[in-house]
Amino acid sequence: MGHGNNIGKYQLGRTIGEGTFAKVKLAVDSTDGRPVAIKIMDKKKVMQSHLKDQVQREIRAMKLLHHPGIVRIHEVIGTKTKIYMVMEYVSGGQLADKLSYAKKLSESAARRIFHQLIDAVDYCHNRGVYHRDLKPENLLLDGKGNLKISDFGLSALQKTASLLTTTCGSPFYIAPELIANKGYEGAAADVWSCGVILFELLSGYLPFDERNLIMLYKKISAADYTCPQWFTESQKKLISRILDPNPRKRITLPEILEDEWFQIDYVPSCGYECDEKIILEDVNAAFDADEVNVHKQ
Repeated sequence: MGHGNNIGKYQLGRTIGEGTFAKVKLAVDSTDGRPVAIKIMDKKKVMQSHLKDQVQREIRAMKLLHHPGIVRIHEVIGTKTKIYMVMEYVSGGQLADKLSYAKKLSESAARRIFHQLIDAVDYCHNRGVYHRDLKPENLLLDGKGNLKISDFGLSALQKTASLLTTTCGSPFYIAPELIANKGYEGAAADVWSCGVILFELLSGYLPFDERNLIMLYKKISAADYTCPQWFTESQKKLISRILDPNPRKRITLPEILEDEWFQIDYVPSCGYECDEKIILEDVNAAFDADEVNVHKQ
């Protein structure tokens, strides 16, 4: 049971992030001194806002993923009033912070981060998980500057033959097919977001940046952007293939992996097969708990 500043074996510390329905606290595992990040959600608010399915989907998605470029979930703890998601702590902060400080990155630094992003997203898709909210705020950097994808709150577990229909994501990174409010493929939508991020890494600004939402969506739908003069031909070619408003013509992740510019200094990172049994059936239990209910990965 949680007491005071403890929940289970974890000693809670300072708040490192906060949203409408959740806050993230730094904590320490009292058994080995390991730092962790704990996402704390108010169960009543989640239920009142009809977000139970979304939270369960986030937990399911993260349990399926074990990759160096993805924030790892360790366990889920349910109490009468709270849901605690215990996750890997990433010390380097958000990619968004680095971009706001450094403006644009060097070509080699941008390519290295893009390598890691594409590797991790490709792994997600191969596991049937589509993030749907890729943006620099959801990309964390560890102490060595390596990228880790976080926040799978809007993710989808898509069946092979079905299309997704929920419009979600952040306006500046959203794919045109989501704006059209029709069925879409999660893979193509994530690829578009990766293209926006690549443009931002290389230029220091967004390709589509209108404060008026209608004008923003018009530009996105028409892929109306202008590359800065310092972009090389190979950079412009790759970005144009990613930011193709027609998802059927848009470059795929396997094709990005074979791109000439992408291939420079590329060292693939591999996902792992989890040694522990992944239990997906226990996701409901966190919502049903009256006292502490611990579910390990």
